[in-house]
Amino acid sequence: MLNDDELRGKADQLKGRVKDAVGRATGDEQLRDEGAADEASGKVQEGVGKARRKIGEAIEDIGDSIKR
Repeated sequence: MLNDDELRGKADQLKGRVKDAVGRATGDEQLRDEGAADEASGKVQEGVGKARRKIGEAIEDIGDSIKR
């Protein structure tokens, strides 16, 4: 299941792609740059979220192993 960081990261990536597309259509370089930045930060945030989820799952697995 996705956590908040992963969801926000995906949303930022989508927002960035939309800004980039609108910037390309209108010739607005600043909007394209904002879109690229949003998309990049979204990828980082999603990566952090995935890492947090994986660490949490590993800790749960260790806990389950100890209980047995």
